[in-house]
Amino acid sequence: MNLTIGQIAEATGGRLIYNGPDNAKDTFLGTKVDSVVLDSRQVTVGGVFVATVGERVDGHSFVTAVFEKGAVLAVVQREPEESEHRGSYLVVEDTLVALKKIAEAYRKSLTIPVIGITGSVGKTSTKEFIAGVLSEKYNVLKTQGNYNNEIGVPLTLLRIREEHEAAVIEMGISDFGEMHRLSKMARPDIAVITNIGQCHLENLKDRDGVLKAKTEIFDFMSPDGKICLNGDDDKLRTVAEIEGRELRFFGIGEEAGKAVYATEVQSKGLWGSTAVLHSAKGESVAVEVPLPGIHMVLNATAAACVAEWLGLTAEQIQEGVKKVAAVGGRNNLIRTGKYTLIDDCYNANPVSMKAGIDLLCMADTATAAILGDMFELGTDSDKMHAEVGAYAAEKGVDRILCVGENSRHMYEAAMQAAGPDRVTYFATREELLSVLTTAPETLLPEGSTVLIKASHGMKFSEVVECLR
Repeated sequence: MNLTIGQIAEATGGRLIYNGPDNAKDTFLGTKVDSVVLDSRQVTVGGVFVATVGERVDGHSFVTAVFEKGAVLAVVQREPEESEHRGSYLVVEDTLVALKKIAEAYRKSLTIPVIGITGSVGKTSTKEFIAGVLSEKYNVLKTQGNYNNEIGVPLTLLRIREEHEAAVIEMGISDFGEMHRLSKMARPDIAVITNIGQCHLENLKDRDGVLKAKTEIFDFMSPDGKICLNGDDDKLRTVAEIEGRELRFFGIGEEAGKAVYATEVQSKGLWGSTAVLHSAKGESVAVEVPLPGIHMVLNATAAACVAEWLGLTAEQIQEGVKKVAAVGGRNNLIRTGKYTLIDDCYNANPVSMKAGIDLLCMADTATAAILGDMFELGTDSDKMHAEVGAYAAEKGVDRILCVGENSRHMYEAAMQAAGPDRVTYFATREELLSVLTTAPETLLPEGSTVLIKASHGMKFSEVVECLR
């Protein structure tokens, strides 16, 4: 890791408490660190531990232990008693702020291309497509799990090592200013925005607010950075040139202004699609998109847009798209003895709910949707839940199970359109699980394809595991 203790001290502005021989301090400051982590269990010999204060756990309690594991430095916001000194400390005002400053300093030392991805829906699947395609040519580091916020992004940046040749960083927000801070750390060379939807409206108010917040990703891009936007999104199409940086639109269908696009899209139902990708160079290549839904074809065009900028051939793009696999909790198909599950329980908003229902309706079996609360929708939450319920009924989903306090509005709208034979309501996840555990066939006929989707806080992963 190309980061020294001295650079960490300079970046954070912290006060160093050095515990070592006086004649070795300069050598100590020049020491390259092995890692920077928040979790004491991940500390390695030569690593740096950043002690953060959480709701339930205070990292300062583990400082002694990390030195015993070989840590060379602990970043703290409370100076330990002299009698407790077990190593060298860097005392800062706020350790989370210090973490961001360390990541920012480290990012500035890197020469590999960094691709930043944001948007209301599809960030993770787009990340997987871009990383998968780029892996045909480069050693790629990508965001793992839900590490896409103001803690996850710096930790992801600090995982980049000398062997990595590109980094694909997912960047998620819920309020104004957050993307500005994420961009300051990540400084993307290529920025990708998937779409502008109805999410986090409690803070962002409307889609114009979402657009404003998401486009903060441009704030700290490199001067010769490139921008890749969904040309099928009405809000993103309003984005004009950003300080002379190259801007390309991607999408489905050959329309004016799209540099990279897909045509001849043929659905294979739940098992994906085929399409022809057209590049900005005018090249065309047939691709097999292994994940279901038209939005996955869109993700493939985003990946092609980025890959072309980074020098991949049409054949490498074709092979990379073919290899992409689903991530758990996001349109992940699971076959069980009784059902085919569409595990899309990681998160939800009105746009992704309707996309999930569209996907479900591609099944050639009986269909069922287990739909839960969508959070952070603001004052129109009741209306948006009702729209989803009505949509599921109108699309012909055979069984609609609505779960949660907010989803009562979803249930009422679905009932009005479909009637009691097709629609059931559960006030809590626990009530649903009780029935699924004892008599699932009363709700879900054997052989059905079942969509499981809600906001992450509904913990619908437990529903998936129950049905597995």
